[in-house]
Amino acid sequence: KAESNQKNGRAQFPFPYQPYNIQEQFMQALYSTLDQGKVGIFESPTGTGKSLSLICGALSWLTDYEENRRQEAAALLHDGEAALSTSTAQSSTSSSSAEPDWITDFVQKKAERDLVSKLKEEESKRKKREERLEMIRNNVQLKYAMKRKSCEDEEAFKLLQLSKEEQTEAQGDQEDEELIIAEYESDDESKTRSRLYTCSQIYYCSRTHSQLAQFVHEVQKSPFSKDISLVTLGSRQVSFFCHFVEKPHHEEGVKRKRGQAKSVCPYYKASALQQMRDDVLGTVHDIEQMLKLGRETHSCPYYATRLAVPPAQVTLPTLYSYFYLVVIIDEAHNLSDTLSCIHSAELSGAQLCRVHSQLTQYADRYKSRLKAKNLMYIKQILFVIEGLVRVLGGKVGQNPQSQTTQTGTEMLSINNFLFKAQIDNINLFKVLQRYFEKSLISRKLGGFVEKYAGLGVSLHTPSSSNKENRRTEGLNRYLQTLQSNQSTLPGQRAKVLSASPMMQVEGFFMALTNSNSDGRVVVHRQGTSSVKFLLLNPAVHFAQVLKQCRAVIIAGGTMQPVSDFKQELLFSAGVGEERITEFSCGHVIPPENILPLVLCSGPSGQELDFTFQNRDSPRMMDETGRILSNICNVVPGGVVCFFPSYEYSRRIVSHWEASGALTRLANKKKIFQEPKKANQVEQVLSEFSRCIQRCAVDAGGLSGALLFSVVGGKMSEGINFSDDLGRCVVMVGMPYPNIKSPELQEKMSYLDKHLIHSGGRSPGQALIENLCMKAVNQSIGRAIRHRGDYSSIVLCDRRYSRPATLSKLPAWIKDRTSTHTTFGPAFAALRKVRSKYTHVPTLKPLYHD
Repeated sequence: KAESNQKNGRAQFPFPYQPYNIQEQFMQALYSTLDQGKVGIFESPTGTGKSLSLICGALSWLTDYEENRRQEAAALLHDGEAALSTSTAQSSTSSSSAEPDWITDFVQKKAERDLVSKLKEEESKRKKREERLEMIRNNVQLKYAMKRKSCEDEEAFKLLQLSKEEQTEAQGDQEDEELIIAEYESDDESKTRSRLYTCSQIYYCSRTHSQLAQFVHEVQKSPFSKDISLVTLGSRQVSFFCHFVEKPHHEEGVKRKRGQAKSVCPYYKASALQQMRDDVLGTVHDIEQMLKLGRETHSCPYYATRLAVPPAQVTLPTLYSYFYLVVIIDEAHNLSDTLSCIHSAELSGAQLCRVHSQLTQYADRYKSRLKAKNLMYIKQILFVIEGLVRVLGGKVGQNPQSQTTQTGTEMLSINNFLFKAQIDNINLFKVLQRYFEKSLISRKLGGFVEKYAGLGVSLHTPSSSNKENRRTEGLNRYLQTLQSNQSTLPGQRAKVLSASPMMQVEGFFMALTNSNSDGRVVVHRQGTSSVKFLLLNPAVHFAQVLKQCRAVIIAGGTMQPVSDFKQELLFSAGVGEERITEFSCGHVIPPENILPLVLCSGPSGQELDFTFQNRDSPRMMDETGRILSNICNVVPGGVVCFFPSYEYSRRIVSHWEASGALTRLANKKKIFQEPKKANQVEQVLSEFSRCIQRCAVDAGGLSGALLFSVVGGKMSEGINFSDDLGRCVVMVGMPYPNIKSPELQEKMSYLDKHLIHSGGRSPGQALIENLCMKAVNQSIGRAIRHRGDYSSIVLCDRRYSRPATLSKLPAWIKDRTSTHTTFGPAFAALRKVRSKYTHVPTLKPLYHD
């Protein structure tokens, strides 16, 4: 049965209820894509049950595939046992004519000797390590013995006894063993770790914590909730803090007495972690539920989930290279931009100087205990940091006041940047692969700063050498200049300066190992100086996922335009057209439940052209106010209006306040504005929701609420304006990105050079259009959230009527969009919707995706 399913697909899929036709089609296409090991691009509008379709389709394939593997393994084992039995029988009958017994004994004894030698070698390494640790522990006694041996009489010996300060320092060195860089030529742990992954796995990735939590809840509702093992992973930041919490530490200013037990994290216990691991694998939990489970079992959820990763079948949300791995990326409409951001890196001048100071002090403190190669690599890192500071205008080795500091922004290729920083002679590949990754210097330095902050670790490198002081004089003065340009709250200064930005430095070094043509380095020398690596070719990193995984599924509610997505991310990564499958479906709502309109002019006949040159004119702002006023007169419940930027939203609202248009709007609907601070968003959304619910019950003067939001802001993605919360979405203008941005211009130039021109527009021009329409599609998709929902979409700009622009809308919206050159027919259509749908009560409160 499993083999038949693998070859012919599935006719039925386990589902918690009767699926829609488009959900059945989605799961069948997904099953086939996974079975054939292809790259699938799946588009299913939000509200059509995309997450549940992904779960049931992917887990159906996984269960069939695992069953098929078990049957094949059983068949191979049976065949192998039969062959072994036959071979043994033949060997026993022909032993007289085979090799003599002394040869067989010799081979067997040689294998035993090799095994004993290997065990002795491992034991020798272990003893050497213990001897080294013992020597460190007995550091005081060793110094004592060496000095005593050099003395000829008892009086001289007493004069050379260790002082109390030396003893205290040696005792501190003994406790610093966890901060010392071990021999960096260690075994590759990734090979050992990869052998632990014994089952096929699906890695599900999404953008936000709330989306992952929603995915877990969908799994819990699915028929697979009792049979599947699922693990949610925390971030690297969590692991960084956990590393120090579970290690022994002292309270600041408190010395531990001899024999006193060292304090460790009470949740880091092997038995409790194993118990929680079993609980995690036995039942599907989201992050909040794992936190509760950790408190009940008194164990750490982070380390318990790490133990549960190898045997888990579904893992959220990190990637691991393995042949039997399937990666599902949901909400992938901005995948290309996300990959570029992940592999880009930025460092400020203050961070560079702080790392230089901290690393220098680290090397000074432990120079007698670090191996020569470790010291060599530390000096190379310091040399590279000094080169980066020079590029930013810092003067290392000379008085900075005697030279003129450069200003402005400069765009450099990787090679030119390395030459300008005079660090092109450093092998960054070797520094990274043989030192950063093996020695864990970022973690060690972080622990060093955490332990000794305020006890000698400062921004300036203390040195007894006048020559060394002169060499770092310019570096230190440059840091003081940077600090004077930054505003730090009084209570935050100590905390900020005590942290170590070594991980950011490591990330920037890693970025510089990209190919010269795949990235650029942006140097800012004004204000807070910084260097930023900009990745221009995200396909080079995505190619690793595509090559090392069995199948990759890229899903989203709006994946248009797919052609440009394939060209930039898939074709550039070496994926052929034959390996790519596409699936796109319509919406489950009836056609009459959505009314998309393109407005080319307003009520007074003013043409709607929100280009940069025209959008600030008073006539354009007044016409926009009249459009909103008319819409609020006929649309019940909530109206969400999106502006292209925060700045334009501020300007147009200020104009309406002065002209009285804002007061007229407030007479119809209560007005809310998207806050700039993230911690205020939830409050605004809750008040917006409560106001609409009150207006639906009370027959007062207000008919609902009006929310001013920003495209690409905090409310344009991940927020559901379902039912009465979003009866109309208004898009003011087209949110094109800043074409004058140096980073964007460099990206356009790269695409024009490396991608194929098509459709009469260059790839760079297509990028601008695509970024704009992706943001529009995300914003206007906030309203329709389920089968019974209905809403209107008003696109206020004549440029939306262009065929090339309309083609970039989702198919389920594009096919129902009507263009109106005058306002009258559009307003009549809105009133018709109002008359058709009498008040529909709010089905559910506003919630996050």
